[in-house]
Amino acid sequence: MSLARRLFLLLVVAVIIFTAFIATAFFLDARDQLHQAAGTRTLSVSESIADSPFVVNAALGGATSDPSAVLQPYAARAGSDAGLDFITIMAPDGTRWTHPNPAEIGGKYIGSTAQALAGQAYTETTTGTLGPSVRTIVPIKDPASGRVVGMVATGVTVTNLDVALSSRIPAVVGIGVVILLLGSLGARLLERHLAAATHGYGLEQLSQLFAYYESVLHSVREGVVLVSPQRRLVIRNDQASELLGLPAAEAEATPPLLDDLDLPESLRDLLASGRTAHDEIHLTKDRMLIVNQEPAWAPSGRGTRALGSVATLRDQTEIETLGSELATMRTLSDALRSQTHEHANRLHTIVSLLELGRTGEALAFATDDLALSQALANELVVSVQEPVLAALVMGKAAQAHERGVQLDAEASGNLAAAGLEPKHLVTIVGNLLDNAIDAAAGGDAPRWAALEIHEDGAGVVIEVSDSGPGVPAEERARILQFGYSTKPHGSAGRGLGLALVRRSVEALGGTLVVAGERGAVFTVTIPARPISEQAVSAQAPTLPREGEL
Repeated sequence: MSLARRLFLLLVVAVIIFTAFIATAFFLDARDQLHQAAGTRTLSVSESIADSPFVVNAALGGATSDPSAVLQPYAARAGSDAGLDFITIMAPDGTRWTHPNPAEIGGKYIGSTAQALAGQAYTETTTGTLGPSVRTIVPIKDPASGRVVGMVATGVTVTNLDVALSSRIPAVVGIGVVILLLGSLGARLLERHLAAATHGYGLEQLSQLFAYYESVLHSVREGVVLVSPQRRLVIRNDQASELLGLPAAEAEATPPLLDDLDLPESLRDLLASGRTAHDEIHLTKDRMLIVNQEPAWAPSGRGTRALGSVATLRDQTEIETLGSELATMRTLSDALRSQTHEHANRLHTIVSLLELGRTGEALAFATDDLALSQALANELVVSVQEPVLAALVMGKAAQAHERGVQLDAEASGNLAAAGLEPKHLVTIVGNLLDNAIDAAAGGDAPRWAALEIHEDGAGVVIEVSDSGPGVPAEERARILQFGYSTKPHGSAGRGLGLALVRRSVEALGGTLVVAGERGAVFTVTIPARPISEQAVSAQAPTLPREGEL
């Protein structure tokens, strides 16, 4: 059964109970009012009769020795005129002088007389000879002495009161029916509203859906945020908090306003607008985010209404890092392919010289070629003891040669002892050399780029310089930001290389300094890792980060 139907039935039962309670309360109130009105009327009549000089004189025996003879006709007329069921006038000992039934004259009054004998009026509901009745008894006093010389009791039977009460029952029933109808109508309208809001789901289904959505929200590796029309960040998962640099959502008592969050202006404007967005790039302090957004709509009585917008955030930084590493690997592959082709040409030249019998020239040509090919490799492999870096620089040298740029490399120390991982070297050195070769290739001759690496036990210093136009002082901080580039707008991957270098350097606890206005100089200083950390890294396998599989 749907939640809306359950609530409807519950409300109907509640309305029925409420209607029964109200009807009962109205009935009891009407009965009490009738009894109270009857008591007031009988008290008034009893006091009037007790104060009558005729009745006082008869009670004192001044009219006749038989009070019943004069009081019975009087009581009958008075009871008929007042609309009462009985008027009983009696002696102080309770002996009746009057009664609607003459056969009861002379008998004892049935009811309380102590209050009247004490000089006070008293109203009660009790059963007498005529059945249950509401009656009031008052004393008849001697005007001279104040002595009680008789009593007067007037009353209305309960049967007559019930007849009067039954005339009010239709009104009570009508009120109850109106309350029941209005309550049922309100419950029905509420059921329709809830059915539309919950899509007819039952309580168990809603509980399951909530559990499923909560699990999905926190299990996906993309950031998910929901922004209300009031510009509040009402829902976000753990990944979104991490990507936006926000505290966990559980730590906030109320959803924060977008204006109160430290977000980039472009991203804040997008989330606040609620517009549709597909694969838009937005930059934070240290990330490049791909944002998709769609408005969230809910059905309503007149169609649909906006609940806000849902946006997904995907970290593109890791993807760009992998792309940079892949580009470096492609550079190595292209360099090896180029060297293979060049060596094949040189080998053909040597073979041709040998066939011509010019053995000395062939030997000299081969020796010079070998020296040139091994010079850079020996410098890096032997001095630096890092084959990945040596292979990278050799590939960059071949790439620079094809673009007319002379690449010089100098290294000293032992990078393996410094504890630097090859992937960080590939990111830092590869991107710096790419920028240096690009800058030198676009400048005037002579075109050159230089790499110097020094390791002194305290850390590693990597310096890359070029013969390009340099970097103006006002742009040295901006070129390290995501998305900023001095290259033409059509350049692929612009504004990412140096930002990735900065991120890798900061991850290693180092610094990156940009200098040079006539030829750029990039200096990276990375402190050596403690031996304990290197030992742990060597013993424990490193799990791949997200996006590196």
